[in-house]
Amino acid sequence: MSFGKRVSGGNAPAPARPAAPAAPKPKVKAAAPAATPRPAQKAAAGAPAPAAPAKAKPPAAPPAPVAEEIVIKEKSEQYYATKTTVFNALIDTIDLGQLAQLDQESAREEIRDIVVEIITIKNVVMSISEQEGLLDDICNDVLGYGPLEPLLARDDIADIMVNGADTTYIEVNGKIQRTNVRFRDNAQLMNICQRIVSQVGRRVDEASPICDARLLDGSRVNVIAPPLAIDGPTLTIRKFKKDKLRLEDLVNFGSISVPGSEILRIIGHSRCNVLISGGTGSGKTTLLNCLTGFIEPDERVITCEDSAELQLQQPHVVRLETRPPNIEGSGEITMRELVKNCLRMRPERIIVGEVRGPEAFDLLQAMNTGHDGSMGTLHANSPREALSRVESMITMGGFSLPARTIREMIVGSIDVVIQATRLRDGSRRIINITEVMGLEGDTIVLQDVLTYEIDGEDADGKLIGQHRGTGIGRPRFWERARYYNLEHDLAAALDSLEEAA
Repeated sequence: MSFGKRVSGGNAPAPARPAAPAAPKPKVKAAAPAATPRPAQKAAAGAPAPAAPAKAKPPAAPPAPVAEEIVIKEKSEQYYATKTTVFNALIDTIDLGQLAQLDQESAREEIRDIVVEIITIKNVVMSISEQEGLLDDICNDVLGYGPLEPLLARDDIADIMVNGADTTYIEVNGKIQRTNVRFRDNAQLMNICQRIVSQVGRRVDEASPICDARLLDGSRVNVIAPPLAIDGPTLTIRKFKKDKLRLEDLVNFGSISVPGSEILRIIGHSRCNVLISGGTGSGKTTLLNCLTGFIEPDERVITCEDSAELQLQQPHVVRLETRPPNIEGSGEITMRELVKNCLRMRPERIIVGEVRGPEAFDLLQAMNTGHDGSMGTLHANSPREALSRVESMITMGGFSLPARTIREMIVGSIDVVIQATRLRDGSRRIINITEVMGLEGDTIVLQDVLTYEIDGEDADGKLIGQHRGTGIGRPRFWERARYYNLEHDLAAALDSLEEAA
């Protein structure tokens, strides 16, 4: 397909290309030097190519890195200079309007063809592997998320943190490490941020410099742009695994024991109202996704989120998402409005992605008015602190209610608080399954069914611990489990906890 701006020209002699080793699977047509080059209109007249060293490294010199380490491989300044020159020539050459009409694969092949011609015309000396890397990088810049693409492709990365064009961190196995991934400049980073947020109908610029959005796979995205971010646009991505985790996966990771997972299964099946508490990055949303796996397929479930990221598997799910104000400052739809509207949609369960404001009042009302099995997450460091935060959010929402009345609502609405924590070695653990028992005077009475106790650490610094029962023979939700014919399973799980202790 012709892009209009490309013309044939013989004024640029085809340079001698370095002999490639018997290259495995070169994907590009650049490996065939005999092909007649199709020079780009402005490429031949562009800035001279950065001088490549006469003695290029032999292709076998760099050690073959494992696939997951390639994204943090050092790249020279010369590589980035070459990439900038080739990219600028490409933008001058192609017709972006026609490119947008192609499907992803066809557009990628067309870009690769043109880049190979530009490399030939500008006499850039590169090995086959370097050329492959350059082609992929430029295709990602034009069609995808640029330097972020290799990071997004890795399933072991939990977070990507970009602090300006030259600084990118990732979190792997609970530990933060710096990478050598960088952007051409802050303008390219800002362009990628705009591309991400525009896919979900949001915007980020000087007038609206803070934005919450999501990728198409549900990964959570936050962007804060200059002038608020002093060192350039700051992009944070909380990645979701491609394979949705189930409760048995949490058992394999050691996040919960087998008897503990059985108790969580019974809590989900018997429609207990659940609050999942934890700090940032402790696995609250992952745990919520796992618990929703026990919702019956014939139940109508409505989810309310700031950025839709829950991955429910049931067939009858309605997903709602808040909306920020528009450029005139109007049109905002808050979480509280979504939760209130849920009550008019005949839900059987309401799932709130994160409770952080006055919507806590409406969620409690939903929980004790026939919507058993509703769930939500919030940030707190312990089950008691979680309930205190719910009380604070209701008070800050302007509700003129006595403290005792609010606590009675909490006790009558929430059955179980599950506490998730990220430990200092980076591992994530469910450290408490706690029942809300009732009020004693003005104090909410809590009862732990399961706790996680740290016994020490191994030679590698990994913490060693065990989930232990607290000796509770009949939890408060026993009668609810009996209603769903699950009391025998609950008794067996509690007995197993006692044996493990």
